[in-house]
Amino acid sequence: MSPQSPVVTVAVIDDHPVVAAGIAAWYAVADPPVRLLAAGTDISAALHGPGRDADVVVLDLQPSEVGADFGTLRELVTQGRNVIVYTVLDSEDTALTALDLGAVGYLTKAEGAHHLVAATHAAARQLPFTPPAQAGAPGSARRPVRPTLARREIDVLRAWFQCESKALVAQRLNISVRTVNTYLDRVRIKYANAGRPASTKAHLVARAVQDGLVSLDEL
Repeated sequence: MSPQSPVVTVAVIDDHPVVAAGIAAWYAVADPPVRLLAAGTDISAALHGPGRDADVVVLDLQPSEVGADFGTLRELVTQGRNVIVYTVLDSEDTALTALDLGAVGYLTKAEGAHHLVAATHAAARQLPFTPPAQAGAPGSARRPVRPTLARREIDVLRAWFQCESKALVAQRLNISVRTVNTYLDRVRIKYANAGRPASTKAHLVARAVQDGLVSLDEL
């Protein structure tokens, strides 16, 4: 989403056309506005045609014989897309796995228009969104995979979330931009080693919120 265009754009991937139509209707009356660029039953809706330019991808996570199928989510995250999982799968473990893989938000289809629209605006700004139904999931003690970050790494991370550029982070902390990059690289390596890769700023924000390093009110 560019500063010149306040309209958030979305691509929807869902097996059921009626769901996509319902989401489109919700977005049509959203304030601030949301525009649906494309909808389809597979990843091509987000990779080709108008959908490739969408700010946010709303993904219906499909069940498989061994649980949820995370293949499409992995591919979208690898390509740097901001993904909201919107699914019938009401499972804390599934939600945590999706967030660990890089989803910016996770909502069940029991969540209404208000939460999906709010999550969409948050994702367009590369911020995580946790609806009330999933509020307990990110802090679950059953996922002891939080990496140990040094105090200075946390300081740089929090400053980066609150600044528009790494140059401003460097100025605020009285260090060089190169040093800022070094600290952020270290943080990414630690998350990758913990099995929770964070290749983009949005993913790092999501990890920090999940691990209690920063609150949404501070962003």
